[in-house]
Amino acid sequence: MDPLVIEESIKTPSVSFDPSSGVLVIKGKSIPENSLEFYRPVFEWLDNYSHTPASSTEIQVRLDYFNTSSSKCMLDIFRKLEAVHSGGTGKVKVCWYYESEDEDMMEAGEDYKALVKIPFELISI
Repeated sequence: MDPLVIEESIKTPSVSFDPSSGVLVIKGKSIPENSLEFYRPVFEWLDNYSHTPASSTEIQVRLDYFNTSSSKCMLDIFRKLEAVHSGGTGKVKVCWYYESEDEDMMEAGEDYKALVKIPFELISI
């Protein structure tokens, strides 16, 4: 399986998913015109990855800002990873990074943590 690499733009985050290490990184701003269209390759990659995941998967989310439609896509990503975790094919951990003074991003992380059944770490930077 090939890595997934999407370059960052003014409105979209960088995506760097490495199937061999199990390290998945989403970083930047997520305010695309069409979130479903932007995240479609991410969803497809995760669907394929779920068949033969690494023994340990860590998704690192380092978003500065995201819009409402991106928030739904993030939940969909976490749900796909939740299926990997609960399916017993690999351990999954979410690392949610936020600026120490950014209460909105901290609270968004707390909301996701409450919604999904996978280890979820909030990391202040």
